[in-house]
Amino acid sequence: MTTVVTEKVPAPAESGPLLLTRRTMPRWIPWAIGAAAVGLGVLTKALKDNWALGAFYAGLFFIVAVTVASWRLEDGRRAKDRFATSLVSTAFVLAIVPLVSILGYTVMKGTEKLSPYFLSHSMRGVGPRDDTGGIYHAIIGTLEQVGLATLFAVPIGLLTAIYLVEYGRGRLAKTITFFVDVMTGVPSIVAGLFVYAFWIMMLGFEQAGFAGSLALLILMLPTVVRSAEEMLKLVPNDLREASLALGVPKWRTVLKVVLPTALGGIITGVMLAIARVIGETAPLLLLVGASQSINSDPFNGWQSALPLYVFDQNHAGNKFSPDRAWAAALTLIVIVMVLNLAARLIARWKAPKAGR
Repeated sequence: MTTVVTEKVPAPAESGPLLLTRRTMPRWIPWAIGAAAVGLGVLTKALKDNWALGAFYAGLFFIVAVTVASWRLEDGRRAKDRFATSLVSTAFVLAIVPLVSILGYTVMKGTEKLSPYFLSHSMRGVGPRDDTGGIYHAIIGTLEQVGLATLFAVPIGLLTAIYLVEYGRGRLAKTITFFVDVMTGVPSIVAGLFVYAFWIMMLGFEQAGFAGSLALLILMLPTVVRSAEEMLKLVPNDLREASLALGVPKWRTVLKVVLPTALGGIITGVMLAIARVIGETAPLLLLVGASQSINSDPFNGWQSALPLYVFDQNHAGNKFSPDRAWAAALTLIVIVMVLNLAARLIARWKAPKAGR
């Protein structure tokens, strides 16, 4: 006779309902912490009279408070994510605040003097006690000097980038890349001294707007080459192979397929190069001079420019010169913004159209 032994298995303990959602911190808490952080920064500025210290304390408080709140109200994984997000957000705010402050202060100070008269007259015959004069001669000088530099820098830089990406192999390409990297870190005053020693002292040419354009050309080239090179590398090789498979020559593939595809990025790189040199003052002090009259010929005689005008008015020492300097600085910013907007419109117009 077989005996069957049965064992009582304890019933599983009753558990609560399975949650399909996790705890989430209310959306208003990060905003409240951000407001408290701003208050802490303002209070620190009032007590210590130091904006940098106030911004540091505010950013540190925001990161720590958001992370602790997420750890208590959510979980460890969410807290780590909140920490990274708050760190990136704080870094962005700390980076953008100085830019917005400079732009806002320049607009506030520059609009007081900016007028149609100021934009259409030069400083010829204006004395230290006269509240007249304008920047027309400086605008002409800036546009001509930067325009000449761009006219030479864009073809040279673009052809160099095409060679490095499409044809360059071996020691020559590595040498060109090395020198482009070296030129990226060349100070503007060094470029001005080089042009002064070679163009003026050795070859005997006079100080003029074109001499300043040569210095700006040296400063623009590495930016144009590097940006165009990176944009050309982003063009898929499938496009090149498809064109070559149809029997299209290499040069025509580059001209008709590769360049139109990368045109938007190339134009953006050119605008970055222009923005980098349009405010340079040191090489222009050596090479251009500081004319107070209108000179539309960049190859003969001294010629002014907006950076030189700002520098000159800042050191003029009369009660009207600071307002002129701020208005000229605002005009320079507006010119850069207009050029960037025009470049984006051209890039969108010339970009390859998607679909049929």
